[in-house]
Amino acid sequence: MASQVPKAGRPRSEPARRAVLTACGELLQQGGLRAATTDRIAALSGVSKATIYKWWPNKYAVALEAFLSQMNAESPDPDTGSAAEDFRLTVRGTARFYASPIGRIFAQLLAEAQSDPTEASDLIGRLVTSRRGVVRAIWDRGVLRGELRDDVDPDVALDLFFGPLVYRMLAGHAPLDERAADEVVRVALTGLNRMNRNKT
Repeated sequence: MASQVPKAGRPRSEPARRAVLTACGELLQQGGLRAATTDRIAALSGVSKATIYKWWPNKYAVALEAFLSQMNAESPDPDTGSAAEDFRLTVRGTARFYASPIGRIFAQLLAEAQSDPTEASDLIGRLVTSRRGVVRAIWDRGVLRGELRDDVDPDVALDLFFGPLVYRMLAGHAPLDERAADEVVRVALTGLNRMNRNKT
């Protein structure tokens, strides 16, 4: 999981860190990013503002880590031995997460990052890169097992699986459910399956 490297000094207390992230997650679900102020996170978690600011530079960084923590819990790497099944389960979990109250906060995180270069960098470094590392592991295993094509850009391939979910979450033009997730995976694998390499 990507997280802010704490400043030199006393190491972070894991129970306190979890309390902060849990409190932030609850506030995000209750009132969105604006509700997750440092004051309210401190009050709900029982961790002082001074300590929070030692571990994270601002509330946006806390929100990113809280969001990623819950996303990874909802949609972990299943590692079933089959790339198709791994992607099916992971895309299902991601769709379910984006359809939830906490998942929809992603739109607010994206909006905030559009006007602040620091937050944009944090979004990519803390959340996007970390999450893509999880699904890149699925891709790499599939290529090594000969299930997936090795002649395509992995970043483009991963966008085929997860890009539609973000678009549906933002635009709201189509459902985010298991049926939709399974269809996204089916269509993506039609072109990415190793068996189809010579047909393109």
